[in-house]
Amino acid sequence: MKELELKYGCNPNQKPARVFVKEGDIPFTVLNGKPGYINLLDAMNSWQLVQELKKATGLPAAASFKHVSPAGAAVAAPLPEILQKVYFVEGIELSPVATAYIRARGADRMSSYGDFVALSDECDAQTASFLAREVSDGIIAPSYSAEALEILKTKRKGTYLVLQMDPDFQPAELEQKEVFGITFEQKRNTVEINEDCLTDIPTANKTFTEAAKRDLLIALITLKYTQSNSVCYAKDGQAIGIGAGQQSRVHCTRLAGNKADVWHLRQHPKVLALPFKDDVRRPDRDNAIDVYISEEWEDLLETDDWKRVFTEKPEPLSREEKKEYLKTITGVALGSDAFFPFGDNVERAKKSGVSFIAQSGGSIRDDNVIETADKYDIAMAFTHIRLFHH
Repeated sequence: MKELELKYGCNPNQKPARVFVKEGDIPFTVLNGKPGYINLLDAMNSWQLVQELKKATGLPAAASFKHVSPAGAAVAAPLPEILQKVYFVEGIELSPVATAYIRARGADRMSSYGDFVALSDECDAQTASFLAREVSDGIIAPSYSAEALEILKTKRKGTYLVLQMDPDFQPAELEQKEVFGITFEQKRNTVEINEDCLTDIPTANKTFTEAAKRDLLIALITLKYTQSNSVCYAKDGQAIGIGAGQQSRVHCTRLAGNKADVWHLRQHPKVLALPFKDDVRRPDRDNAIDVYISEEWEDLLETDDWKRVFTEKPEPLSREEKKEYLKTITGVALGSDAFFPFGDNVERAKKSGVSFIAQSGGSIRDDNVIETADKYDIAMAFTHIRLFHH
């Protein structure tokens, strides 16, 4: 197949719409559903991301995409008991690819609502069963077990989009896109992100643990497919906060840091003990947790809305409690898709427990950024690689 007609483009008024290849055949097969324009943008970007994560770490990888940026990305690192509770998979023996998916989806469940999923490895029945319970638009993977495919075909009344990607497909070196009648052409971004990117360490602390190296690679590869400017916090084998598409670097750092803080606060004993009703839907549960953690908690607890999701009214999680809990967080890795122009990015990163940083370097104020990292004993690498993505 060389061409696939689409219902419409980014918006319903943008007709006609199609995808096509100039040479060869389209490298994916539609096994179920009908793809949309944004679905396929998410699919092609997320597929590249999980393939690169798999290559860099040797572990199965998964990504959760929304509007052409990842909401989450992860590899199949074992889930500790507390994360099993946070992700509501306590006591379940998980396959590697299911673990990667649950981690990716768990990075930012609010943003992952209605996502597009990518898997680096075959989708098994367990992963399909977890996915069947979530609100999602589609999935791309190199293959599906027969049982997994049958499960996914029942999702969304049989319309769930399932794409099978040719894992051997290699695109042309030059890529093009057209904007307002002008054709843009550039070499495809084939830069490889591996541990060689982490060897130039200008800070006094030059120690990266093996876990930190893995997490920095996850952050950087995630940023390679995130709309710029972008910053990614990672820990424990997954992204935990992604700030995408901001015009100011420090705003990226704040946005991603706030998301990382929420990820950590979801592990707070008060959050783990929230008395949810048995019949609460997942989106309602996730929204309640998000509001409970936020500064808008009164909207949930100081109205009758709490009765909709809880069996009894929980105690608030105070601002002081949140601050004290977040002060205990360390070992977080942070990647940036370009240099930090000021030390304020490091100051904000420190508040979210960042101990390791990877950024391109090359700012006229590199000395100020290094000095700020040294103030907090943060190990920072200059990758000398810019990862802008548009």
